[in-house]
Amino acid sequence: MASDESPRPAAKPRKLRERLYVGNGAFDVVGKRKRWYVFFAVLMLVCIASIVFRGFNLGIDFEGGTRISMPAQGANGEISTEQVTDVFSDTLGREPATVQVVGSGESSTIQIRSETLNSREVADLREALFSDFQPLNDSGQPSEQAISDSAVSASWGGEISQQALIALAVFLVLVTIFLAVYFEKWMAVGALAALIHDVVVTAGVYSIVGFEVTPATVIGLLTILGFSLYDTVVVFDKVKENTRGLLGLTRRTYAEAANLALNQTLMRSINTSLIAVLPIIGLLVVGVGLLGVGTLQDLALVQLTGILAGALSSIALATPILVDLKMTDQKYKDQARRVHARRENLARKAAAEQDATGQVEVEVEDEFDASDDDALAAELRKEKAMAAASSVPARNPKPAESGRRKQGGRPGGKHGGRPTGKKRH
Repeated sequence: MASDESPRPAAKPRKLRERLYVGNGAFDVVGKRKRWYVFFAVLMLVCIASIVFRGFNLGIDFEGGTRISMPAQGANGEISTEQVTDVFSDTLGREPATVQVVGSGESSTIQIRSETLNSREVADLREALFSDFQPLNDSGQPSEQAISDSAVSASWGGEISQQALIALAVFLVLVTIFLAVYFEKWMAVGALAALIHDVVVTAGVYSIVGFEVTPATVIGLLTILGFSLYDTVVVFDKVKENTRGLLGLTRRTYAEAANLALNQTLMRSINTSLIAVLPIIGLLVVGVGLLGVGTLQDLALVQLTGILAGALSSIALATPILVDLKMTDQKYKDQARRVHARRENLARKAAAEQDATGQVEVEVEDEFDASDDDALAAELRKEKAMAAASSVPARNPKPAESGRRKQGGRPGGKHGGRPTGKKRH
């Protein structure tokens, strides 16, 4: 008994894995698109609410302020961020914005970011930091010169944001033109909807979690748009291939052909996303965990969030939106009605056969199979052949003409009608 039941649990994973890799319609994404719409709507509402009411944790580059840096190694050993925070609070009577360690080992430094300090406050803070920690310079000697300070203007961050918005607008315009020309207008609309979702969700995650927004964050946000667009274009290209000549067929509706395209590109989308995420995880682990580089952290976090959101939107949002927009066209509505009418006719035929013989006897070529690509290709070839045959009139040669062709063009001879050059006597 155990030997008979042992292979059954292993058969299900193999079957699911086979359907996943083959892409024969294992997942009905388009058919359940209303559920996906609800999910994306809730997700975007949460993100927008957080952006409006909670806001962003803007870095010093956007709000302006003072940055103070000093080595993390002092005369009494390694300096911790908690010690620096206590000295800052005792000296100035308020908390710093951020205190973090950048780098690792002997080259590590401590960066203090705060609101704008006047020259007297900066001098008092530098004196207190040197008195308590005596940071070491490059020669290994305690020196107050090892502590540096700089003022950051908020206008610099504003200029970066302005340039980023201009770049985003130009990118969206060029993408819309490209998709409308290469594909069609509704595919351009679906791709833009997915891009907007990616931007809103990524920004919302930063607002919810409270990540600091820096110029590196803005740059990373622009880079994820290209990845999301690439994944969407791959899916749309397969949709375009599957729906070519669809209006003349009655085997699939547009929604079914689009869902089949999603399944056929699903593993490619998943593998591409995984490959893209791996180096980003490496940036987080090595750049942040080992080296402590804050810039890498800002860049890696926005890219990780954006890639995951982009992969999800290209699969479950862009194509469903495309299907709903296409189904507003009367031609595709009529084609869908013909498909359903054909299936109802087949069902009635199967029921009649079952009543007459006690079993279903329907020709295999008439049964509908959403994954039957070979049958669809054969049907397309058959229609093309019939169209070609109907456009060229048939011509049957006369018996005499047929005989001349067989004998070289001359009745009773082999060499046709060419003169031999000999005279007859």
